[in-house]
Amino acid sequence: MSLLDIRGLSVAYGAKTVLSHVDMHVDPGEIVTIVGPNGSGKTSLLRAIIGAVAPASGTITRAPRLKIGYVPQKLHIDPTLPITVDRFMRLTDRASRATCQGALDRAGVPDLLNRQMSGLSGGQFQRVLLARALLNTPDLLLLDEATQGLDQPGSAAFYQQIEAVRRDTGCAIVMISHELHVVMSASDRVICLNGHVCCEGTPAVVASAPEYRALFGTGTGGAFALYQHEHDHHHDHDHDHAHEAAE
Repeated sequence: MSLLDIRGLSVAYGAKTVLSHVDMHVDPGEIVTIVGPNGSGKTSLLRAIIGAVAPASGTITRAPRLKIGYVPQKLHIDPTLPITVDRFMRLTDRASRATCQGALDRAGVPDLLNRQMSGLSGGQFQRVLLARALLNTPDLLLLDEATQGLDQPGSAAFYQQIEAVRRDTGCAIVMISHELHVVMSASDRVICLNGHVCCEGTPAVVASAPEYRALFGTGTGGAFALYQHEHDHHHDHDHDHAHEAAE
């Protein structure tokens, strides 16, 4: 059974329709990435999924007792406000200190619990937001351009951590990303959005779709080929190691 099943979803703000007749589903444990130009309705889709915006029409069916974790695009904290990571993580959740520490471990930043939020780097701050989203051990993790503002190595490390979270917890992940190379190396399925679903499928299918190329150009096809080659190579490499270990 799908964790999430969306049928004919439309979202409007006043007279402006931002999403029309969107169909999508998310199955347990898969990574689905949503790409599209600015203003294509990507964030509105996530807001509809978490219930922050009401659909103008259509249905969103969530699996019974579905737990969702959400990492926002950005969050502003007054730099003059003295608040530790531990306190920040417990603002909206009465989690124990041990639970907070476990979430930080899963987010790859085990040593930040007593640090001041105002003293964190951009990458550390995003990892804390990730840890906060992991507090309730979600079945579905939503990420809205979570690496915006990070440099390329920081961004790559963050997405590696996301793959580790999926591997370790089994949660499904829906992420919005403008970094197309990341999409091509980390996703099971890609949905190309531009007010409606232009195309969807495996990264290989979407990269070769005319609708995708019309939005992003053919250069991304070359980027896809490069990353797909690297990704396949890593998988072959991992498989060889597993095979050696088995012997």
